[in-house]
Amino acid sequence: MTSGLLQSRIRTATEARGFSETRLLTHWPEVVGEQTAAMARPIKVSYAKGGFGATLTLLTTGAFAPILQAELPKIRDRVNAVYGFSAITRIHITQTAPTGFAAGRVQFETTKTDQKPALDPALVHEAHEMSTGVHDEGLRAALDRLGANVLTKNANHSKVDP
Repeated sequence: MTSGLLQSRIRTATEARGFSETRLLTHWPEVVGEQTAAMARPIKVSYAKGGFGATLTLLTTGAFAPILQAELPKIRDRVNAVYGFSAITRIHITQTAPTGFAAGRVQFETTKTDQKPALDPALVHEAHEMSTGVHDEGLRAALDRLGANVLTKNANHSKVDP
């Protein structure tokens, strides 16, 4: 029941911005790919007077605009696959203040980096031994962490460099 109510409200809101296919908004990363979705968001679909050939407006930042420009044919093909026909004939890239669904969201997600590897307990112990003369607990803990990180970095570099 809740799903039905939300579905109709979502459809009404998306159609007001020209999106007849809500999946374009709700599944944007799956439609265009994670990398492209991290650079741009769809904000509007506008239709010509004759009704043929809609224009999709994408919001991006300045650094990503040239990359997106090179990807426009691929993006258009993927978006049209969602519609099931060539609904989108043009894509407009904007870097201005967004309107509609992307309001206030100019910042895009960056790719996730790998987490730091766990520190070697022997190196943690060695770093702790080096800070034993420090009487301030907070400073000693900070020095322990710093020392363990430096020793780990040095150990990792010595493994790579013969």
